[in-house]
Amino acid sequence: MELGIGSRIEHPTLGRGVVVDIGTEFNNIWFKSSNIVRSIAKNFEGIRVLSAVETSEIGGMVNMADLEFMLHKVLDDRSDISEKVPLAQKWLGGSLILKPMEENMQSKEIPIETFFHKIVMVRDRLRVMEQQINAHKVLTDAEKVDLQQYITRIYGSLTTFNVLFKNADEVFKGSGKEA
Repeated sequence: MELGIGSRIEHPTLGRGVVVDIGTEFNNIWFKSSNIVRSIAKNFEGIRVLSAVETSEIGGMVNMADLEFMLHKVLDDRSDISEKVPLAQKWLGGSLILKPMEENMQSKEIPIETFFHKIVMVRDRLRVMEQQINAHKVLTDAEKVDLQQYITRIYGSLTTFNVLFKNADEVFKGSGKEA
C-alpha cells in the first residue's frame, strides 16, 4: 500500500513516526522519540503501519503550513500514548508502599509498574512540551531558552527515579551530568 502524508508507522529501531513527505523510492518520516526526520525506503519490510492515510486522501501537493498543522494534530491526538519503556528487572512484580507517619492512618500500596508508567508519562509529556516550545512561532529565542531551562531542571529533579529504568538511554538527564 502506498502511504500518504500523515500516515503513522512504527519502525523496529526508531520507534513511532509520521510520514511527512513522499518520494518515488523513499518516504521521509518524522520520529517522535528522537525528533528527527529520516528517509526510509518504501520497500523496507520492517515498517508496521499503525494508521494509513492514502495518497488520494491528501488531494495533491502539501505545503509546509499544512504539514506543520498535521504534525501538531498528530502530536495533540497522540500525546497520551507513551512508548513502551521497560522497568528494571529487579522491580518487576514489586510494589511501592507509602506509609504515613501517624500510625492510625492507613498505608497505601501501589504496584511499581503502575508508578513507573506514571513516571514515563510525565517524561513523555515533558518531551512534547519541549517540542511545542521549540516550534512556537511567537516566543523569542531568549524566551524559548528560558523555558527550556525550567524543563531541564524538572528532568534533573526526576533523576531520582532513574533507578527504575532498565535501559540507561531512557533515563532522565538534568543539566549537571549525563545519567
